[in-house]
Amino acid sequence: MLEHGGQLLAAAQRFGIPAADWLDLSTGINPVPFAPPPVPPVVWQRLPEEQDGLQQAAECYYGTKDLLPVAGSQATIQCLPRLRTQCRVGVLYPAYAEHAHAWRSAGHEITNLTPAEIDAAIAHIDVLVLAQPNNPTGETFSPEKLRAWHDRLQARNGWLIVDEAFIEASTQSSMIQADMPPGLIVLRSLGKFFGLAGARVGFIFAQRELLSRMQALLGPWNIAGPARFVAQAALFDRTWQTATRARLQQDGALLAQILDAAKLKPDGGCGLFQWVITAQAEAIHQQLAKRGILTRLFTQPISLRFGLPGCEAEWQRLETTLMKITWTCFK
Repeated sequence: MLEHGGQLLAAAQRFGIPAADWLDLSTGINPVPFAPPPVPPVVWQRLPEEQDGLQQAAECYYGTKDLLPVAGSQATIQCLPRLRTQCRVGVLYPAYAEHAHAWRSAGHEITNLTPAEIDAAIAHIDVLVLAQPNNPTGETFSPEKLRAWHDRLQARNGWLIVDEAFIEASTQSSMIQADMPPGLIVLRSLGKFFGLAGARVGFIFAQRELLSRMQALLGPWNIAGPARFVAQAALFDRTWQTATRARLQQDGALLAQILDAAKLKPDGGCGLFQWVITAQAEAIHQQLAKRGILTRLFTQPISLRFGLPGCEAEWQRLETTLMKITWTCFK
């Protein structure tokens, strides 16, 4: 199992601090989530049904019928490598490690690519996997560049896979299209922007033939009925979505300012997190953890990702603690 953010119970045990006393900034998940309505008892009693309205809610929200509900992006990440024979796969690096892990585990040849290396590498790979914006760097690509890469890959029956897990908190353009073209695959999830990571609901967008193959691989009932009910409510609540996008843009900028003031100027980020490269990353991570603040530590490159606090008291706690511990680490 790869390491991920959100390992709060393990941190609580390691540092001897009760889980309820932590400020968890390790995941990049919206700390002020969508509040779902109560789940009717009948939803718990029946097997999930495809005709329950989730497909229609998603089609309305995303503006396309070329989609398939899945149990979070992770289900798609693990299944996609099984839909191609062994091939050459370029993966943006650094990035969410599960992508490369899934393709490598399925026997494909993996090449890690920095953004500057992608253009030249397109001629030598069959699949390109990237995120928009990237996690943890916040790197973004113009739609024009993505379309050009897709065109080059698709000409050889290749794929461009775009993980848009964090895109709804930003103003970046999505690659989702009303009619998904061959070779373009987009992933979305309700985990980050909507703050519903525990529901495990996501969507894959692609041509219908590929979606049918994916559905056959996943089998029936891949999303629990209560999660489907909650997802519909979230997708239909446009008022909450609009207000949340505005708030996340403001909060992302505020987090960058706080980090900058603490001599931790971000090297990248988006509305849901900020990313800091520093040789002191491990020391800062440890100092924060000893004070009950959990961040995401990366070793390649040595860096920290900070998610958003959720209320005024949490913002003040982060700002005060950072001013204390960074001075200690830099002395």
